[in-house]
Amino acid sequence: MRWWRRVGSISATLVLLAACSTLLTGNGSPEPVELSVDPTEPAVADEAWVDEARFFVRFWQGGDVVFAGGNWADRIDLRPADGGEHFTGPYLLPLQYEQKEPWDDAPAGLQPVTILGVLAWREFRNRLFADLIPRDGHGGLVVFFGADDYFLYYDADSVFHSIPLHLKPGDYRVAGTLPFAAVMARGIPLLREFLAERGVVADRVGFNTGDHGDFALPFLYVNVARGIAVFIRREPQSPPPDGLARVLAWLRTGTHMVESQVTGLPSRPFSSVYRLFFMTTDTVGEALRPDWIAGLGLGGDPPPLSEGPGMDLVAWEERLDRLTGRPATAGAIEYLVDGEAFFTAFLDAVSAARETITLRMYIFDDDDFAVKVADALRRRADDGVDVRVLLDGLGTTTAAVEQNRSLPPGHVPPASMKAYLESGSRVRVRMADNPWFTGDHTKTVVIDGDRAFVGGMNMGREYRYEWHDLMVGIRGPVVGELARAFDKAWAHAGWLGDFAYPFAGLRTPVPPASPEDHPLRLLYTQMHNAEIYRIQREAMRSAQRYIHVQNPYFTDDALLAELLQARRRGVDVRVILPLVTDRGPITRNNILAANIMFEHGIRVFVYPGMSHVKAAVFDGWACFGSANWDRLSLRINKEVNVATSDPGAVADLEARLFAPDFARAVEMTEPFPTRWQDHLAERFGDYLF
Repeated sequence: MRWWRRVGSISATLVLLAACSTLLTGNGSPEPVELSVDPTEPAVADEAWVDEARFFVRFWQGGDVVFAGGNWADRIDLRPADGGEHFTGPYLLPLQYEQKEPWDDAPAGLQPVTILGVLAWREFRNRLFADLIPRDGHGGLVVFFGADDYFLYYDADSVFHSIPLHLKPGDYRVAGTLPFAAVMARGIPLLREFLAERGVVADRVGFNTGDHGDFALPFLYVNVARGIAVFIRREPQSPPPDGLARVLAWLRTGTHMVESQVTGLPSRPFSSVYRLFFMTTDTVGEALRPDWIAGLGLGGDPPPLSEGPGMDLVAWEERLDRLTGRPATAGAIEYLVDGEAFFTAFLDAVSAARETITLRMYIFDDDDFAVKVADALRRRADDGVDVRVLLDGLGTTTAAVEQNRSLPPGHVPPASMKAYLESGSRVRVRMADNPWFTGDHTKTVVIDGDRAFVGGMNMGREYRYEWHDLMVGIRGPVVGELARAFDKAWAHAGWLGDFAYPFAGLRTPVPPASPEDHPLRLLYTQMHNAEIYRIQREAMRSAQRYIHVQNPYFTDDALLAELLQARRRGVDVRVILPLVTDRGPITRNNILAANIMFEHGIRVFVYPGMSHVKAAVFDGWACFGSANWDRLSLRINKEVNVATSDPGAVADLEARLFAPDFARAVEMTEPFPTRWQDHLAERFGDYLF
């Protein structure tokens, strides 16, 4: 068995011991039994048994003897080891069932588990993390357990702590991160040595960790021979599921839309009427305009790729000053690819905030991960940090209607995320209106006025665990522009509405520049200014050497036509897109767009899974952020993108995002099959999405 597979084994067994307490009924199914045991007291197991389907454990807690057990085969992969190389886990299971009476009829065939005490666990743990966790009382290590992230650290008294990342103490920084597979790779050889030193030859081993309190991991079970590792976790009790939750979510969505059109009109008369006029004229124009692609008259084989220089970036930046009507600002950026990188940095920054936290989100979901983020914000608000959350009403309420299939069993969503954030806390929340179904698709976070995050991720478990996506961390003067944009949007969502605009953002401070800063430019989509669309179109027309694009939704025919014409000039155009998206009709649009690009010489790469990344590089000028390549993002909704031609920043984006994704994706070699309905869906999708 490989070292990393064996570490997984160890964790699995321990988890099982602490995770589920059950009383077996006559048919062997677990039945919940309430038990009044103080969760702040450490639990210490002294006996445990397991078989292929069940486990039993007896432990002491607060002077009480507790008998626990569970039917865990449906949660843990118990397939036989494959030549000693099979590995499953790690698993985190909740401590669900408890009783004070022993089992009347313990089943035959159970195998005993060798239990090791807290002192043994501490010694092994200290060996495992000897050079990974700082001992200075200021830093810690984030370990990713697949569906849970834990922050491990030693305090100033050299006492070890493990705590969910969203509860991380603010005076400790994230000094490093580690996937649990790497922990197992390191830990299995160490565990074998550790057990051999003590003369332990058992394959089934359990540790008492001494961990206690909510979300604690008091037990670890490892089956070394099977390659199974399980942590048992004590969780706060959840309320029973509410069967009306989804019905109420639909009602909240409908109520919000009525309020957006009716009750919001007195405070936002100008913007509401303007949006109606713009939406009507733009929709009619989109429906009546001729086909962009058919009008190009493209024919014949595409020309060879250009070997000349790319566009003059100095001249391009000067041109951007004229096109946008403002000069570039400055800042330093850090690319955070996927949820593991972003949410680790985000929660670390939230825990360390001193004065202010502002979030501007299209979606704040009601799933288990979003609730953890909400808990982190509530905790910081209670600490005295000024926390303001601005949500798009339509995006957030409709997200509550949709059911994520990957939700853990037993999760009970809050009745309202706005109410959950506000209830019993000092968090201030505003829901932006959506007159005529327009929205604020922006995703920005500003902390203490000097650090920001911008990109495509909302608050929800798909962004953390399931989708490929990009956020960027930003410092420097550009953060002041993001903070000012938030202040204006926040004021507009208040009771003054349109009448608050003249006074909003006037006193927003601007962070000082530093030597690490380089030119950055914020681009926007607003109802009166399709800046992101116009600037990217001009970049396509100016590109001479290459264009790299990654975007989840390809429904804008005008930009697609610009890509085709760029390829006709000899530009090396490469596109990464998903074929299966979270929007059914868009999937068919992407297939048609992929076929058109492929047939005209553009290299198309299909991402394996859902990529929500919105990024592009044009001859060394990069543009990335929240804007999709669809009508809503390019001309209707509010969006924010970041752009730069700094050579180091662009090279970093190519190295950290595009190069790995081109290697991971599958390049098209022939057109995809289509149906006549696809063309009808594409026609409507062009102006509905």
